[in-house]
Amino acid sequence: MEASLPVALSAQLALERRLDTLAHNLANVRTAGFRSEEVKFDEMIKKGDGFGAEPISLASEGASFLSTRNGELTQTGNPLDMAVSGDAWFGFQGPNGVVYTRDGRMRINEAGTMETLTGYPLVDAGGAQIQLDPNGGTVTIARDGMITQAGRQLGAVGLFTIPATAKLSRFDTSGVIPDQAAQPALDFSQAGVMQGFVEGSNVNPILEMTRLIELQRAFESAANMIQSNERSLGDAIQTLGGAK
Repeated sequence: MEASLPVALSAQLALERRLDTLAHNLANVRTAGFRSEEVKFDEMIKKGDGFGAEPISLASEGASFLSTRNGELTQTGNPLDMAVSGDAWFGFQGPNGVVYTRDGRMRINEAGTMETLTGYPLVDAGGAQIQLDPNGGTVTIARDGMITQAGRQLGAVGLFTIPATAKLSRFDTSGVIPDQAAQPALDFSQAGVMQGFVEGSNVNPILEMTRLIELQRAFESAANMIQSNERSLGDAIQTLGGAK
């Protein structure tokens, strides 16, 4: 088999995987706390057949990962909006354990539980739900997460650090679940809560559009390679078929 065909096909599979991630990133460019998805591609070397054939370099389908770079902060003035300053995450109680997020838009339900806009309870550093007075007036949140309402300290927003080597799985839109245990943040000089701010998506739309254009060109190049290979094979078959 012509070496160019499997090479081009492997390239198209890899490019299709990247196209899916770019489309998902661009669709969430305005989603608070969204972490963009990236793809890492590796080169696979297929050995020759032992009869003088050269090894073939193929592209892998790629391994995806979530980017942890920070998004842009927007000041809202809403006392129940929070953003993380530094390398840390909020935690909320998901269906199967704590889920971590950079989306700090919160609300207080009728029972006084502080929860995300999707209805999951926010947790403190010990994993306990945070209870406030739904009729207790304005909430003040300090950098260390301490919550004060009507002059009373009612708990503290938990901040958590995730190991840099952890693989993150997406939960809903802006939540992540690491494969290594997160730890409560203790150094508030390095990480803290900013009340009245919201962190946006960390997707760079200009960069993603540039990548999309480059991807389209690369896909067309791979398609042209396949078409050229098919024409060459067709010509070869016709020539051999007509040989006496």
